[in-house]
Amino acid sequence: MLPFHQVAADDFAAVNQHIIDQLHSDVPLVENIGHYLVEAGGKRLRPLLVLLCSRAAGYQGSNHITLAAIIEFIHTATLLHDDVVDTSDMRRGRLTANAQWGNAPAVLVGDFLYSRAFQMMVALRDMDIMSILSDTTNTIAEGEVQQLVNAGDPAVSEENYLTVIHKKTGALFEAACETAAVLAGCTDDERESLKLYGRHLGSAFQLVDDALDYRGNSEELGKNVGDDLAEGKPTLPLIYAMANGTAEQAVLVKAAIEQKSSEKLTEIVAAIESCGALDYTFDRAKKEVALALEKLEFLPDGEYKTALRQLAEFSIQRTT
Repeated sequence: MLPFHQVAADDFAAVNQHIIDQLHSDVPLVENIGHYLVEAGGKRLRPLLVLLCSRAAGYQGSNHITLAAIIEFIHTATLLHDDVVDTSDMRRGRLTANAQWGNAPAVLVGDFLYSRAFQMMVALRDMDIMSILSDTTNTIAEGEVQQLVNAGDPAVSEENYLTVIHKKTGALFEAACETAAVLAGCTDDERESLKLYGRHLGSAFQLVDDALDYRGNSEELGKNVGDDLAEGKPTLPLIYAMANGTAEQAVLVKAAIEQKSSEKLTEIVAAIESCGALDYTFDRAKKEVALALEKLEFLPDGEYKTALRQLAEFSIQRTT
C-alpha cells in the first residue's frame, strides 16, 4: 500500500468487501467476470478519493463506503467497454475481460455494473449525489464517443484533446470528490473546491498516462507500450510533435495516426523525445497538480489532507 492508501486502510477494506457483496448475481458468468476484475487490483484511486475527501471534510458516517463502491463500479464498467472499443487484450498485466471471455460478455457485464451502481445510488437517497453521478456517466460516454471520432485524425487540436481527457478521466475524479463533499455536508464553496481538486488531478493522471505510453515499458504499465498509436489516438505528445517537431517528424507522426499503426513506434518515440513533446506533456501535468493542491487549502490540517496532497504529487512521480 502507498502512504495515501494506508491512511484509509480500514475504510478501503470495507469498500473491497462491499464491492464483492454487490457483485452477487444469479448468473455465474456475471460473478466470474466481476471477481476477475476485482482481483486484478489496480490503485483504486477514484474510490480512494471518496474516502479521503469525505474524511478530510469531517464525515463520520458509513455511506462513504457505498459511495466509493459506486464510483468503482462506474469506473470498471467504463474500462470493460473501453477495452472492447479499443480491442485491447492487456490491462494491469492480465488479459482483458473481452480477451478472456469475448466482447459480448464484457459489454453486458459492463452494463450490469452500471445498473448495479445506480441501484446502490438509489439506496443512498440523496438526489444531489444521483444528479452528479448521472451527469457524470453521460459526460464519460460523450468523451468516449469524441475519442472514437478523433481516432485517426491528426488535425485534433490540443484544446479538443484536453476536453476529451476531462470528459473521459477528469469527470469521474471530479465526481468522486464532489459527491464526497455532498456527503460531508460541505458548503457550496468547499464543494466546488473539492470538485476542482478532482478535475485537475484527473487531468494530471491522464496526461501522465499518455506520456507513459511512449516512455514506459509494457511490464511496468501492465499494457502494451504504443497502444494509443496503434489505435490512432492523437494524444498530447503526438499533437505537440506535429506542431513543434521537424517537417519530417510531423509527416511521420501524421501518417501513423492516420494509418492507426505502431509499426514505426521506435522512430516516433525518438521524434517525440527529441522535440520535447514528453517534457511538455509532463509539464502540463505538473501545472494541473499545482492547481489541484491550491483547492485543498480550506481543509483542516491532518492525515487525510496530507494524503490528498501525497496523491496529487504521486500522479506526476509515478511510472505506471
